[in-house]
Parts: sequence; structure tokens; C-alpha cells
Amino acid sequence: MTKYIFVTGGVLSSLGKGITAASIGTLLKHSGKEVGMLKIDPYINVDPGTMSPLEHGEVFVTKDGAETDLDIGNYERFLDTSYLKSSNFTTGQVYSSVIERERAGGYLGQTIQVIPHIVGEIVKRIKEAGEGHEILVVELGGTVGDIEGLPFMEAIRQMKHDEEVTGTFFVHVTLIPYIKAAGELKSKPTQHSVQELRRIGITPQLIIARSENALPKTFKKKLAMSCDVNSDSVVEALDAASIYDIPLSFLRQNILKPISKALELGELNPDMEKWDSLVKKIVQPKNQITLGFVGKYLELKESYKSLTESLIHAGAHLDTRVDINWVDSEEVEEKGAEALLSDCDSILVAGGFGNRGVEGKIKAIEYARVNKIPYLGICLGMQLTLVEYARNVLGFEGANSVEFDENTPYPMIYLIDNFMDQSGNTQLRTHKSPMGGTMRLGEYPCETKEGSLLRKAYGGAKVIHERHRHRYEANPTYRKELEDAGMIVTGESNGLIEAVEIQGHPWFLGVQFHPEFTSRLQTPNPSILAFVEASLNISK
Repeated sequence: MTKYIFVTGGVLSSLGKGITAASIGTLLKHSGKEVGMLKIDPYINVDPGTMSPLEHGEVFVTKDGAETDLDIGNYERFLDTSYLKSSNFTTGQVYSSVIERERAGGYLGQTIQVIPHIVGEIVKRIKEAGEGHEILVVELGGTVGDIEGLPFMEAIRQMKHDEEVTGTFFVHVTLIPYIKAAGELKSKPTQHSVQELRRIGITPQLIIARSENALPKTFKKKLAMSCDVNSDSVVEALDAASIYDIPLSFLRQNILKPISKALELGELNPDMEKWDSLVKKIVQPKNQITLGFVGKYLELKESYKSLTESLIHAGAHLDTRVDINWVDSEEVEEKGAEALLSDCDSILVAGGFGNRGVEGKIKAIEYARVNKIPYLGICLGMQLTLVEYARNVLGFEGANSVEFDENTPYPMIYLIDNFMDQSGNTQLRTHKSPMGGTMRLGEYPCETKEGSLLRKAYGGAKVIHERHRHRYEANPTYRKELEDAGMIVTGESNGLIEAVEIQGHPWFLGVQFHPEFTSRLQTPNPSILAFVEASLNISK
């Protein structure tokens, strides 16, 4: 049966619960344990798919097509594992399931209440996520005391006494603020959040103390005493040069000792040698490149979390620091591409939705194409390569995507009304379809073209598998004109255009899929690795 480690947060959000959960999971996996990961989100949205990236950060897409919280991406990047839709659920999903069952008569006329029905559904989902794993690490979103999080707190409290559960362990991540005027670290916020947990019926067994300053031994002892944990159960989480150093920092503080003792896991000796070597290359690399990152959600860099992390992964394997020159695509419209991108070794145009900043992205693509600068276009970045080529090489005036101009005379990107989804079901997509659940989502096969950059990047593989998150597709009507003019289709999925390259360009690749979703520290995505390598070769 499965043992459970629950990670909660106190005082405020963005303390690093996700990195903490991923780090603990990584250390356990490298100790030979079968580890599962679960993120619970208390918000009432069914999933983050329709949220603005500026509201919630990146939407991460799983292999089986679920739109999930970005922390699932952290789990995959740290544990080098693909997780499924069962690794993330929300209040919206829980209530929807309970209401649907009630409408179908599944509760035999009972009055539906938070306890036991909502809490019971939460417990059921946690157990389902734990099936097949020796240990399940569960991260609870939000902070202790949030009204929407109370049913989840009650659920994990009940699991302490569940006969089907062989062990539970509670980790609490909390802020230790430093008051500069007083010259002191303060433990009161942590004490209060721990007291709130106790009021609910949960006693933390390990405190992750998030601080900008190292904690003196006397302070740690005081914190342990006031929170009723052993002195070896207070672990510092200081600002790190790389998030990938956090597992190593935790390991140096013997974080596994109290976990192993409480859950009876035996002696744990994780093999982190390769991990340590990669982290050193992130922190002190031999080489350096500057990459022009052209996007439209730059107010919140978390919007591109997987993509920026994938560049770090590639850089670590090439012993190279990838310095990102963040370029707002709307500024490109105003100032021109050369003014903002001339100092870059390569250019990346990221995905996105909506018309804002599109013309700036097109100018950036033209600049990369004309000046033979290594280029990678992802999702919308790939679609706009077709638009740019049609306008400026084929002379198709007014060429566009129907997403931005329904009446364009040259619809290079269009909407497939009848689309076969990942499950093999026909899906109707029109301009009036609801925003949620009408995209091509999840992993699809892609056939690569012989002799292409794409096939070379993937080690000669004829078929690769990558994840998608988009609604519009490249229009095959113009394929012959594009290829006759030098833009070659080098990747296809069941007749859909997945990748394009330009003949005579040193390195130019547009991909419809999102390669960043399958990139991990230990196994970087091949297309992003090849792009960074091409950038490095140009910079030398």
C-alpha cells in the first residue's frame, strides 16, 4: 500500500512548495523508491486551461492531454517522469464529479454535504493517484487558512486514520522573514501557521524554513521547539543559484532522515552524482550565448516556465549559460527587430493566443530568416513562420492566420472544423466553440523527414512523440508553393503539418508542438538542445 507525504504552505504563496515537493520526490526516486506526485489546486476553475498566463502562469500539458498547474512541469523536470491527468485536480473537478453523481442518483437521495461527500471525493482521488506507487508526494496549493482549501485539509487529516494508508508524513513550508530595522529573523509567522494546522488537526513533522538569510543554530532550535518538531526536522530553504540545487541542499541537511524514520523506509542513500555535475554546469558554465526570446506575456516570466527551464537543461548538457534577452513583441512592432535583436546569437519566438503582438513576432521571424540567425519557432511561432514566408517570399499580400483575420485572402493557418482528438473521437471546433477543451492537447506522433534538422536533432528517429496545445493548424493548401520557394515541411502527424525548415538557412526550425513540455534536467528535449547547440556554434 502507498505511503503519503503531504506538503502544505503557510503565511503566503510562492514560497516554493512545488520545488520542495519535487525535491523530496527526486531524492526518494534516486534512493530507488517508486514515487508518484500529485498537485491539488483549491481554485474553482475546472483546470487552468482558460486562465490568462498573467493570472496563473504557464499551463502545463501532460502526455494524456490534461491542462494542469505548472507545478506538474516541475515534477516532470525534476523526476524525469511523465505524469498523467490524475496527478492534478481542482476544487472545480471535485465539485463537478460530486454534482454529476448526485444528478445521476448515485448518492441514493442523500443530502450532499462537504463532509462526507466532498471530502470523500478528495480522498478517493488522492488514493487513485497513489496507486502503483510506494510513496505519493502530495502538494496542497494555496496557504493554510484559505477558505477554499479547508476541505482538502480535512481530507488529509482523515487520511492519518485511514486503514488503507500505511503511513502519512506532513511537511510545512513557511516564511522566516528578516526584519532589517530590528536586525532579526522572526519565527512568529511560522508559529501561527503551524498553530492553524494544529487547530485543523494536522501536526507538521518537518518544517521547511524559507528564508533569504541562514538560520543560526539557536534560532532553528527555538523554531523546532515552538513548532513541536525534532531539531533535525527544521530544514533551511535559502535562495539558490539554481532551483536544481535545492535537492542537493536538502540532502546536505539530511532531510530524508526524519522522513525515513516516520515512514519506516529504511536507510536512504540517493545517488545524486550526475545531478550534482549538471548543477555545477548551470552555476559555473564554460560557455555563454545570448538568446532573443520574443514573447507577449513578459510581465510574468512564469508564463514561459517550461520553455525557460528547457533552455537551462540544454545549456547544462552543453556547459553553456543561456542568457535570455527578453523582447516584447509589441516593442518589435514599434522599434523594429534590428534595434532589439541585433546583439542576439539566436532568436526564439514563443507560443501565445490572440492578436496582440503578432506583427512584432512576424518581424522578428523575418529578421532571423534574412540575416540567417539560428531560429526556433514554437506553436504560434511556427505558424507565423508560414505567414511571414507567404507575405515576404511568395508575395501573398494579406496572408494571415484566420485566428487574427477571418477574411484573409491567404489563410496560411486555419481551423479544422472536424478534428480527430487524442482518443480517436471526432471533435467539432468552430470560431464560436467554447475556449476550454477544444484544442489539440497532449502527445501525438510526428513523422520526420529524412535529412532534416528535425530528424538529426532526434538522433535519426523516423517517428517522434511530442505534446500539443493549440486550436489552429497549418493549411496544407499552400504546401506546394511554400516548398517550391524553399520552405520544406519536415514533420507531419496524420497529414497535419508539424514542422517546417528553410533550405539554405544555417538553422531554422518551426514546430507546431511544444518541445519544452518534455524537457528534463537529465534528459533535455532534442530539438531545444540542437537549437542551443546551433546558437553556440554561431557565437564562437
